[in-house]
Amino acid sequence: QVQLVESGGGLVQPGGSLTLSCAASGSIFTIGPMAWYRQAPGKERDLVASISPSRSSKYSDSVRGRFVISRDSAKKTVNLQMNSLTRDDTAVYYCNMALNGRNYWGKGTLVTVSS
Repeated sequence: QVQLVESGGGLVQPGGSLTLSCAASGSIFTIGPMAWYRQAPGKERDLVASISPSRSSKYSDSVRGRFVISRDSAKKTVNLQMNSLTRDDTAVYYCNMALNGRNYWGKGTLVTVSS
């Protein structure tokens, strides 16, 4: 069974930075395409950033230039470096992995941007 566990969320002031991490565990030898999604209160879950096994990355328009996604396939981890945070970035952030035709999700980590 595959598990994804996010960490690194918390309270940060506007303009600050935060790094989220996601660790995959279970009966897997490697990790597939990985992504970060977020869901703000009262809104749908949206894609924030994704990264392929070859480290090709994509970003939503709202975070491009501020967030950086990275992965370590050997450690089975994916990170999301978030800079210049604004109140609009407040959300629960979820880690996602596609592997062998299945979609896996973590339980999420809350990021609150507030002064």
